[in-house]
Amino acid sequence: MERYDKKSVSIVISAYNEEGNIEKIYEELTKIIKQTSITQYEILFVNDGSSDKTFEICKKLMQQDKSIKIFDFERNFGHEIAMTAGLDNAIYEAVIFMDCDMQHPPYIAKEMIEHWQSGFDVVLTKIKTNKQKSFIRNVVVKFYYYILNLLSDVKIPHSTPDFRLISKRYIDILKTMDEQERMFRGMLNWLGVKNAKIIEFNAPKRFSGATHYNFKSSLKLAINSIIQFSIKPLRFAMYLGICSALIAILLSIYVVFEYFTNAKVVNGYTSIVMLILFFSSVQLIILGIFGEYLGRIHLEVKKRPLYFGQKWEQK
Repeated sequence: MERYDKKSVSIVISAYNEEGNIEKIYEELTKIIKQTSITQYEILFVNDGSSDKTFEICKKLMQQDKSIKIFDFERNFGHEIAMTAGLDNAIYEAVIFMDCDMQHPPYIAKEMIEHWQSGFDVVLTKIKTNKQKSFIRNVVVKFYYYILNLLSDVKIPHSTPDFRLISKRYIDILKTMDEQERMFRGMLNWLGVKNAKIIEFNAPKRFSGATHYNFKSSLKLAINSIIQFSIKPLRFAMYLGICSALIAILLSIYVVFEYFTNAKVVNGYTSIVMLILFFSSVQLIILGIFGEYLGRIHLEVKKRPLYFGQKWEQK
């Protein structure tokens, strides 16, 4: 197995309208890095099309500290694409992904680095409690993960955020995965990582500002997560068609029986019901079969650039 230098790390922070958090997370991270044996590091802020002063604050820090780098999106591409841009532009031997709102405590990064240096290729985190989320939201999230893992071929553990460290070994593999609809948690699990360490932590409230994940954003992520890693929903459509066909047969038998035993049956009723049931069932079966192929093609044919923007760093 190839050995890598474990003295350098890139920290990728996606930021969307986080002007109140940039300086705080920078201050905390620089303190933490100094407590480790890391000799080279970079803090790469990915500005995800922010409309506030996020970019200006990042640029000010970059002018003061050459370890600060920025990738500035032309528009908002979303959290998953921001992580992709960070992965593509990180230069060191491990990448730590974290959010900008301080709900991913910077002190955990020190423990991540220590586990990585001790031999783990991936260091994941798991949230024990989240002070930002209500009881109802936690129940909904648990139900979402249950449905996701029921329908998906790739199992994704509950309460494991994108706050994680990934070593060079897996960074190179992830860079080859160019699908348009992305979910990093699922992509990493798809690789079948075995040499991983999990750190549990309590997520505090945001340091500043409000969360940008509303119900619509969360629902979109949930749907993409299910569709991206499985064609089970399409199979479900085909199974539904088969079940409908069986029900149609039973109803057809019933309608024929009524025709011969009930003299009050309206003329033409039997044939119309049988034809509607039969052809509706056939259509569902055909759509299910087409869906099997269309779903696989759909995941591969989109080859647009994932993002576009500019990288900024101190010369």
